[in-house]
Amino acid sequence: MENRPLEYDYTVTKMFMFMTIVLGIVGMLIGVILAFQLAYPGVNTILGEGLAEYTNFSRLRPLHTDSVAFGFTLSGIFAAWFYIGQRVLKVSMAESKFLMFIGKLMFWLYAVGVVAIVVSLFMGITTSKEYAEFEWPIDIAIVIIWVLFGISIFGLIGIRREKSLYISVWYFIAGFLGVAMLYLFNNMEVPTYFASGGVGSIMHSVSMYSGTNDALVQWWYGHNAVAFVFTVPIVAMIYYFLPKESGQAIYSYKLSLLSFWGLMFVYLWAGGHHLIYSTVPDWVQTMGSIFSVILILPSWGSAINMLLTMKGEWQQVASSPLIKFMVLGSTFYMFSTLEGPIQAIKSVNAIAHFTDWIVGHVHDGTLGWVGFMIMAALYHMAPRVFKRELYSKSLMATQFWIQTLGVVLYFTSMWIAGITQGMMWRAHDEFGNLAYSFIDTVTVLHPYYTIRAVGGLLYLVGFIMFAYNIYKTMSARPVEEYELQNASPMGA
Repeated sequence: MENRPLEYDYTVTKMFMFMTIVLGIVGMLIGVILAFQLAYPGVNTILGEGLAEYTNFSRLRPLHTDSVAFGFTLSGIFAAWFYIGQRVLKVSMAESKFLMFIGKLMFWLYAVGVVAIVVSLFMGITTSKEYAEFEWPIDIAIVIIWVLFGISIFGLIGIRREKSLYISVWYFIAGFLGVAMLYLFNNMEVPTYFASGGVGSIMHSVSMYSGTNDALVQWWYGHNAVAFVFTVPIVAMIYYFLPKESGQAIYSYKLSLLSFWGLMFVYLWAGGHHLIYSTVPDWVQTMGSIFSVILILPSWGSAINMLLTMKGEWQQVASSPLIKFMVLGSTFYMFSTLEGPIQAIKSVNAIAHFTDWIVGHVHDGTLGWVGFMIMAALYHMAPRVFKRELYSKSLMATQFWIQTLGVVLYFTSMWIAGITQGMMWRAHDEFGNLAYSFIDTVTVLHPYYTIRAVGGLLYLVGFIMFAYNIYKTMSARPVEEYELQNASPMGA
């Protein structure tokens, strides 16, 4: 009997790929609007005074962060899991009606949750906690979605044909467990009701923690949301897609495991660096700083492993725009995971905290590392998922350079703005009085805010080019997968 290759089912992968693109455009568009609002505050009145309430900074800002972090990024992670999971475990989703049902149910609940989040945040219904703005009914829905995600992970592992678990699966499992623990503990809240009426009166809640305890739990969660959403699953993705795209094996499997356990242990203790010079105990602040600096080791271990995977094959970086995305993404990962620990050192934090340097740090990581990797993942998956040749490599290359310029403009302008802010806030005259008023700092930063907005706009333009390239790929001539394998070094 002829051995036929395993037919993978990408139904759920496609659904989350579409969601990734839609929420990416929405989240990045809102980010660009916010950037121009900061440079030109009258922008939010363009649609009229009646809508100004719903388009001001305070309403749009949580929509931007949540749609990018928990919309674009998580959708990309889910799409990657339902693709990678089947391939490294040598099992098809189609072999289990239960797992297929779980995957589809997870998507549609997620879609409903997205609508609920957008509506509630536009209405101003929020807990006012960073990355945890959703009120309790939405929190319950998110927990259900996350449980379904866990079932899909462990369900596929349970019916796998491949005995060993590839390192990417380890990282996906860690991402699932980490977020589950963090989200549950940080969102412990007591539902309340107040008599003013309306939806907001029903969806209101009060945190189970108060004061300093609330801050401690919040930033234990907030920083590790970065760890287990922006880092761990994205590392899982590059450990699969870079070797597949380049045809090179991972440089060191042992280093990948060492970095994995280093990240798992160290990352959880670094959240205290968000609370330096606050009311939390000094030893907690010091521990946050120390573990942040130690975090350089496992982070750079992963990044160096990724870059050394290309050892002897660097000509592929010049010839393949897709590999460019992943290699520069790894470089931004190194860069961001060095910058963060530096900012966590107390003497540096005294200048950096509350300034735009922090904003620059966040975005060179999210745009350069997370954004580049998710787009690279979708570019790799699209020909195989839709059984079409990629529409245009030249368009991908143009997108790469436009977005790279956008990221560079963004983080350099915010570096300069942030350090300028920090120095001006601390400056004093010979009598010990502050040398500058707050409005002085606002005025001097205006050019840098404009540059930041232009950088963000360039990144958005690049993302729209990406969406167009994927759309045209979907509508191209169908081809067999062996053609895709033979057409380039992108092994399936």
